[in-house]
Order: sequence, then structure tokens, then C-alpha cells
Amino acid sequence: MYPSDAQPYFGTFVRTQVQSLRAAGMDVEVFVLTGRSRKWMYVQAVSKLRSRLALGDVDLVHAHYSYVGFVALLQRYARVVVTFHGDDLQGSVARGGTLSWTALPVRLLGQLVARRADAVVVQNKRMAQLSGRRDAYVIPHEVDFSIFHPVDRGDVCRQLGLVPSRHRALFAANPAIPVKRFELAKAAVDRVNDAGLELELIVVHDQTQQILAKYMNLCDVLVFPSYQEGSPNVVKQAMACNLPIVAADVGDIREVIGQTADCHICNPDAITFAEAIAKVVAGGRRTKGYETMGRYSPDSVVARLVEMYGAVLSRNRNRSQIADSQLSL
Repeated sequence: MYPSDAQPYFGTFVRTQVQSLRAAGMDVEVFVLTGRSRKWMYVQAVSKLRSRLALGDVDLVHAHYSYVGFVALLQRYARVVVTFHGDDLQGSVARGGTLSWTALPVRLLGQLVARRADAVVVQNKRMAQLSGRRDAYVIPHEVDFSIFHPVDRGDVCRQLGLVPSRHRALFAANPAIPVKRFELAKAAVDRVNDAGLELELIVVHDQTQQILAKYMNLCDVLVFPSYQEGSPNVVKQAMACNLPIVAADVGDIREVIGQTADCHICNPDAITFAEAIAKVVAGGRRTKGYETMGRYSPDSVVARLVEMYGAVLSRNRNRSQIADSQLSL
């Protein structure tokens, strides 16, 4: 996953990490798997990556997602770090909340990749357990604070041509993806409206990060009822915009939200969600989430990544050589 002209929203969190590493002085080359056929794409990538690494100027490959990690392990030129993001260790969720039939083989592949990699990065503690690696690094992705930060709501309304006084709830995911549980979000908002509070449900997906940030500063509440997550970037981004959040207790959301006032972690049912949403909207306050997000800053996350790279590379060379290392993501 990596943004392109055709899909500027695709894998933006990976690009943010690349930019953060470069800003820290690391030499990063991006290797994107592309192709008409998704399955054939991985096969072609094996020979392409081997040819690139055979030049001998890359010390470490940092692969994102287990399938790409498997490709990265089919070479002997460079050390391999693999970041798992969620479903690639937890298994994908079908409609209704049950694991899909592919969940077990995908999880087994992820665990195989985790065992073979020189280091493993996961998004939460449960994923660390699923990886089978006691030394797994729990390093959730950073937030680009140059994009996600509080701005004046009136300014956003003028930019988008919307009425400032209207109440709005934000669902920031593709409603067609079962794990995101759009049906629950809609049912909860419908209950709020049935009780007499006019609340518009805005769905934002397949948009640039800049557009998403505008809606986070426009809306009254983020509704996030997912069945399963790793470390959902949209929740961290909403916190950075001081947007109140009503969410299910999945992934690391409880840790991200912490004790932030006007954020609620609820049982995943329409009644409970509706009650929390109504309370947030009636209160009409923004949170102080931005003040709590320091541990997800690019500098903080990159410092942990560089420390991990050093631990991996020091097995073969002196740590003083790390600064001259080149990475391939």
C-alpha cells in the first residue's frame, strides 16, 4: 500500500513513515509492489527485489504487511524487518463479525513470516502475542501533525461550503468493508435523530489526508464501531484534531483515548452508541486530545524505529555504521 496519482489515499500511513525516516536523516528507497494481477504481483516482486538488493548497497528491508514480508524474506542480501498492521496477523472479519474462512491460513502465514524476520513490528499487544515473538516491537504508526491538528470550524465550513450550525457525525471508512461495521454507526445515528436531535452522518473514505482533516475539524463526533483493528490511524488523527470519539473497544483504542474527556468506549450496540453520541453532541465541546498525542509524533516513532534498526544491524556490524545504512521499504 502506497499512495499514487490514481489513489492518493492508499497507504498514506506508510508514506508518512517514509517521510519521517528521511527527515531523521535515513536514506530510504521505496519499493512498491505493482501489477495488474495481485497474486502475480508478489511473484514478480521476488525477482525484482533480488535484483535490486544484489547491487549490495541496501542493508535492511522494512516490509509492510505479511505478504510483502514473505517476499522480502526470499532473499539473502539484507536483513528484514516486517510491520504487521492488523488482519495479516488477526485474520480478516466477515459480515456479522465472524472470522472469514481465510483467517486461519493468513494468520499462519503471518506467524511464519514473523518467525523468520529479523525483527517484527506490531500495532498492539494482542498482535504481539499472535506473532509468537516475545521480542516483537509494539510501535503504532505516527500521526502527521502538519495535517492533523485543530483548526477553526468556521473556516472549514467556509472552505467546504457548509452550514456551521448543523450537527454532524463522521464515519471515516469504506462502509462496504464488513469489519468497519457501518450498519451499527448508521443505526446509532438514526436512534439519535429519532430522539429529536438532528444529526447528519457524513461518510468520508478514498479521500486525501487533507480532506479528511477538514471533516475531522468540521464534525461533532467520530463514530468508530469496528469489529477489529490494529492501531486505527483515523482514531489517532481524530484525537489530534480534538474531535470527540465514540468507539468500540478494539485494537489499541483504549490506550490511545486514555482518560480524554468527551471520548467514549462503548459496548458495540446501537443503543449504547446512540446514548454516547447524543451526550457528546449535546455537550458541544472539543476534546484536548491533541495535547496527549506526543507519543505518536513522527520524532517519537522514528526514534523507536531507528533503535530497532540498530539492534538488527548490530548483529553483523558495528553500531557506528548504522548512520550510513540504506533502507528499502
